[in-house]
Amino acid sequence: MVTKVYYNSACPVCDAGIRCQRVKLDACPASVEWIDVHADNQAAAEIGADLEFVRERLHVVDAQGGLHVGADAITELMAATPRRHWAARLVRLPVVRQSARLAYNAFAVLLYRWNRRRKRW
Repeated sequence: MVTKVYYNSACPVCDAGIRCQRVKLDACPASVEWIDVHADNQAAAEIGADLEFVRERLHVVDAQGGLHVGADAITELMAATPRRHWAARLVRLPVVRQSARLAYNAFAVLLYRWNRRRKRW
């Protein structure tokens, strides 16, 4: 099975991060499908998620079918990226994981609101 990354290209910050990550992962043997929920609004239904929530937070379905959201999704991408495995192991430590989740969630909410005010979608 392939890893699927659900992201929102209408957010310039998210889009830049995904473009950078694509360069890293497209060069390695890992099979990744990049799904832009801005271009395909129905894609969020594939994972049983609300479109607005997927616009707000990165979603990754790993090769085993596990769903990862937000900071956990980023950690999954780090784990699949050459020379970034160490960072994924670090972020998976309990205290770091909780801190990463809190920071990501706070940033995601602010970024989502900023994008809505800018009428990006």
